[in-house]
Amino acid sequence: MFVWSKRLVATLLGLFVLMLGAFLLNPAPESTSGLKIHTTRWMALNYVGLIAWVFVWMIDQARMRGKNVWVWLIPFILAPLPTLMLFVLFLQRRIQSS
Repeated sequence: MFVWSKRLVATLLGLFVLMLGAFLLNPAPESTSGLKIHTTRWMALNYVGLIAWVFVWMIDQARMRGKNVWVWLIPFILAPLPTLMLFVLFLQRRIQSS
């Protein structure tokens, strides 16, 4: 892949491990509402990691096809799944020759 350099992967994994460490070092919740907050943080950590991975994949795919991915950034932040689907459809459309 174009964008996935060892440095980028090491940085992203390092950041994830740091966030995971901070998350796990938080004391265990003592109440049910604390457990909900704990679970919500865990889900948010994984969601942010997935979103970052998908956007790097989009950068990679756009660079391989000579397209600009940065116009997709704001829609991707607001609605990741529909934007990803539209991006894939955009990349798969036939090139019209003049």
